[in-house]
Amino acid sequence: MKKVMVCGCGAQGSTICRKLDEEVNIEEVICADYDLHAAEAVCHLMKKGKAVKVDASDIEQIKKAAEGCELIINVMPLRYGPNMLKAAMDLGCCYQDLSACENIPEVMDVDRYERWIAGIRYMYNSYGKRFAQNNTTAIIGTGSAPGVMCVMARKCVNELDECDTLNMMVYEGVEAKRFLPFWWSADVALADMQEDAFALEDGKIIRTKPFSRKIYRSWPEYDMHPVMLCEHAHDEPVYVAFNSDKYFKGCRNAYFKYGGVGIRFSEPLYRAGLLSYEEEEINGVKIVPHELILKHMPMAPKEPEEIKEIIDEGIVSDGGAFVIEAYGKKDGKDVMVELHLSSPGLIESYEKAKMTGEMYLTGQGAFLYTKLFVNDMIDQKGLISSDMLDDKQVEQYIRWAEELGITYTLEIKEGVLPKDLKA
Repeated sequence: MKKVMVCGCGAQGSTICRKLDEEVNIEEVICADYDLHAAEAVCHLMKKGKAVKVDASDIEQIKKAAEGCELIINVMPLRYGPNMLKAAMDLGCCYQDLSACENIPEVMDVDRYERWIAGIRYMYNSYGKRFAQNNTTAIIGTGSAPGVMCVMARKCVNELDECDTLNMMVYEGVEAKRFLPFWWSADVALADMQEDAFALEDGKIIRTKPFSRKIYRSWPEYDMHPVMLCEHAHDEPVYVAFNSDKYFKGCRNAYFKYGGVGIRFSEPLYRAGLLSYEEEEINGVKIVPHELILKHMPMAPKEPEEIKEIIDEGIVSDGGAFVIEAYGKKDGKDVMVELHLSSPGLIESYEKAKMTGEMYLTGQGAFLYTKLFVNDMIDQKGLISSDMLDDKQVEQYIRWAEELGITYTLEIKEGVLPKDLKA
């Protein structure tokens, strides 16, 4: 029987806690959060949960709460990642992170525009050696994107003999009558919105401006004609760059494009300078624009009663898209592999599991990586990203996802060359 700690009991963390509660080989789930009420709230929905107050800025508090755990799952904001990783290494337990982490002490002298890339490289290598020495495993980037996206990208690439270009796209179409621009952490969402994005072009990682290089897609099955997607800071192109030869059949170009409600809300704020972290003085008062905007953002709903209240108030739209285009060669021919992921929307997710659609895909998508851990199906040692599962693990993940109603359709189109994604 296994003991696991989930640190961060927000919309996604609470979902992972509840799913772990259903696993027969789990003895106890430590639900840890700085807000003890948040941890207690999710424990009220569980049988095996134990609520613990933890300040993730204090490594010793993390280690004390996680004592005896075989796995720590980090669902905290990025800034706490180094502490969470250090705690797991010191305890000699496995580690899972829905993202990666920023501000790794060992790379803080690197230019800020290169720091994220240097941080991931450092995690793969130096932190990876430490986990391997402990005979344990760490997996980063295990939410919906990156996470589910990485598994599905691998599925696409496995259909090719050679891969030239990967285009990974998410369109957030769920909108309530209540003011709610994001269905996950507004802190994380707004941080991503103001950050320069990553792309892989001609085998090199480049930085692109947020909201730039807009493209348009028409996906009739989602009743969208057409939708706009743009550059957005995400890990996937960086993972592909590092792992192109081994896992992506030599892919030379990779993009992450994002669109929908959150983009429409955030772009004017970005252009007005209101997502900046730079302190400024207004009428004698010093403020940080990003902090001011965040202060006025609603928290993502996570408790069933609040989700039902939002649904009862009215839903404007309940759609979305999660699409991958993989361009390359198959049997000597130019082809495009197009994959569309389907997952329950807001209303269906609430009816099925008393969750939002975001909680359903991201939280349960993350949980499936956890399920690989707790069922002893992770045999890699060291630190890997979510795209580095072996083919057997990829297929098992997909089978479990299908049991949850997270399914996909895949079509191979001949004679299709990469579209211009630099527009």
